[in-house]
Amino acid sequence: MSQHVRVTRWQKTSPPSEGELFAALAAEGLTAYRWSNNPGDRYAPHTHPYHKVLYVVSGSITFELHPGGSITLYPGDRLDLPAGTVHSAIVGAEGVVCLEGHRLTST
Repeated sequence: MSQHVRVTRWQKTSPPSEGELFAALAAEGLTAYRWSNNPGDRYAPHTHPYHKVLYVVSGSITFELHPGGSITLYPGDRLDLPAGTVHSAIVGAEGVVCLEGHRLTST
């Protein structure tokens, strides 16, 4: 089974509420937690042993895939990052607030 990074862009004209995004993750059976970072904060290249599902609540964050390109996420955007994917990140100029849930396998 091939696993791929997937980005789903927010399609509505107004940004989502945090409650909407918590509900979207809960509907998939995921328990979400909230995290945030300051403008310009960075994460060095790393991996996770789980499939990461992330929504941006506010601000922006750019994920660099190693090897691969970069993906900048904005409010409402969703990132599905399969287990073992090497990635790093840099937070945008306004900081970022995200909701994140984990699954053991990709669906």
